[in-house]
Amino acid sequence: MDGIKADGPQAKGTVPDGTVTGDDGLGRPPWAANDPLLREYYDTEWGLPVRDEQGLYERISLEGFQAGLSWATILRKRPAFREAFHNFEPDVVAAYTEADIGRLLQNPGIVRNRLKIRAAITNAQATIALREQGGLVGFVWQFKPQATPAPATHADIPTQTPESVALSTALRKQGFSFVGPTTMFALMEAIGMVDTHLVHSHRRGSSGIWQAQA
Repeated sequence: MDGIKADGPQAKGTVPDGTVTGDDGLGRPPWAANDPLLREYYDTEWGLPVRDEQGLYERISLEGFQAGLSWATILRKRPAFREAFHNFEPDVVAAYTEADIGRLLQNPGIVRNRLKIRAAITNAQATIALREQGGLVGFVWQFKPQATPAPATHADIPTQTPESVALSTALRKQGFSFVGPTTMFALMEAIGMVDTHLVHSHRRGSSGIWQAQA
């Protein structure tokens, strides 16, 4: 889930399925139990539907930058990413030049990886091209599965699924990069296409999509 690992000793208040009961009495997975930034992200954003082009393009971009890193790192850098990439407006990023790449490589607030920066630009161009086929949002959401996992423990959560493999393959055919099957499953979790909240989490079913299968 967004590259977040449930590492370290079992936290205080952890119940058998791995859910941690916070000081507010609410259950969360270990990765969202302690760090205030991750906790807020989990409580207010992770797993909620994203159905606008700009928001979805931003999520794809940040998931690509996260590859090999922790999601906490990306989340802390997100304000700087948004400033550096003109709030991830596809039409603006798609027009970036070599000078813009040079500018971004000098920005200490973001992940300064040339390949990932180029991917963000080419993915913006691919996002614009998809408008002729109905747009990025419809293209991605067509891969929503018929059912969602109902993980009793963290170990029950897959790292990829047939749908994330298919989404990865389809996006690559449209010119996207840094959209591997594991990265795309993390995207699907983050935007509510699947609900991998543990069954005892207070956020289970919060997307408004999967309550019937919670």
